[in-house]
Amino acid sequence: MNIDQEYHDGVTVVIPHESLVGEDAEQFGQALTTVLAEDPRDVIVDATNIAQIDSKGLEMLVDATEQLIRSGRVLKLTAADQTLREILELTEIASLFEYADSVDFADEGI
Repeated sequence: MNIDQEYHDGVTVVIPHESLVGEDAEQFGQALTTVLAEDPRDVIVDATNIAQIDSKGLEMLVDATEQLIRSGRVLKLTAADQTLREILELTEIASLFEYADSVDFADEGI
């Protein structure tokens, strides 16, 4: 899985380029774990390329969010399409995340 990282005004942006399913979800989780351990910034996950997500992908997002909350930081999802938001709502985890339409808007609120 190809995962990019960018830095914007004190925020780390993680950009997965694949759906978060199976092994790709695991790799995404490992990348997030590394970011959380090495970087004290808040985190934005750019969901533009997340066409599908399975339970493992959801678990990786929840684990990262809970870890950030414990350390006083925030995880925001940007560009989450309607399907992804509905999945988060149906699984009753939508309230764990903050949302923004783009990375630029997410930067303003952190």
